[in-house]
Parts: sequence; C-alpha cells; structure tokens
Amino acid sequence: MATEGYARPELLVDAAWVDAHKGDVDVVIVDCEVDAAYARGHIPGAVLVPDNYEKDPDSGRLFLMQPGQFKAMCEGLGIGDDTLVIAYDHSRSLTAARLWWSLNTYGHTNVKILNGGWRAWVANGGKVDFGPAAPKSVTFTPKRDDSKLATADDLKQACEVGDSVIWDVRSDGEWDGSNSRGNKRAGHVPGAVHLEWFNLLDSATNEFK
Repeated sequence: MATEGYARPELLVDAAWVDAHKGDVDVVIVDCEVDAAYARGHIPGAVLVPDNYEKDPDSGRLFLMQPGQFKAMCEGLGIGDDTLVIAYDHSRSLTAARLWWSLNTYGHTNVKILNGGWRAWVANGGKVDFGPAAPKSVTFTPKRDDSKLATADDLKQACEVGDSVIWDVRSDGEWDGSNSRGNKRAGHVPGAVHLEWFNLLDSATNEFK
C-alpha cells in the first residue's frame, strides 16, 4: 500500500486498496462532498454524507451532532459498529477528515481516509458511478469520547498553564485579523502557532505530505 512512510499509515488507504476492497461486506465508502459533486460522479458503491451535517441548523456554525442524531446518520449511511469506513472528498481531505474526527469522537475508530481523495481515485483509473448507493441495515452505537475535543474553557486553561501547543490551522487572514470570515472577533489565540491546514498536503496530488 502506498501509504508507507507516514507517522500513522494506518489512518490512510490508497486508491488501489479501495478499488480492491470496495465490494467487501464490512466496508462502507463515504463521499463527503455536496449533492451536486456526488451526482457528477463518485466511487462505485459510495454513500453520500448528508449535506451540512457538521453545521448547527440554527446558527450555521460547526458543531458535533448529539448522540441520537449521529446514530441515525450513521445507520442511514450503512455504518454499523463493525464497519470499516473509508472517507474521501474532492476538497483536499478537509471534509473527509471532519467525518474521520466525528466518528472517532463517537467511539468508531475503524475509519480511514483515501489519501489524495477523488483526484487519486481518478488518477488510478478507478471506475465512476452516478447513481445512489443502497446502504445496508446496521446498528451504530455512539460512545462519545470527549478526549477527542477541547472546549473554550480547555483552551483558556491551556493558555494560562502554557504547557500545550495550540495550533491555528485557519487562513492567513483569520490568523492576522484582516479577514474575520463572519466570526465575531478577528485575530488568534495568544501563543498559538499558525500553519494553514492545506499546507500539509501536496497541491498536485492532494495527498498528505
């Protein structure tokens, strides 16, 4: 598998692996793009994550679903307790990583990201499907692990104690305060280091560096 050399290679799969295992009964491939992108073409058998599942319907802000909501979403996608989930997107793994984190936060650690996403699939000569997939009937048991997230109070304490690395992965404009992007305040947390998230990926292949 062409994911060797990474610090955590078990978190990634390559397109050849996905092609070989996409029909396995315990594997669910999740397309993390919007409806229109899914309709333009996706990996055969891939299910589509609900649009804006990661946003509060009232405020539009990023949030984590409540356990019952997340359970219903996963079961609707065919993700059960024993499922190996493969997440991918067209967006340099931004939305795939969001699903990876959400699943891990709810105790489902058997999830990997397709390194390079849709671009890698196409470059590998993978077949393309256009119709919706039929999810399996499964049971998903959410087991929330709050160690996978930090609250505002946790962040304040980290600033006061000074024994943590606070990594700001937002845009340059958000970091330096020149572009609030709709946030109430601009700038960054005191003491934070800055490296925008997409700098961790190869711009030509969308693979992790």
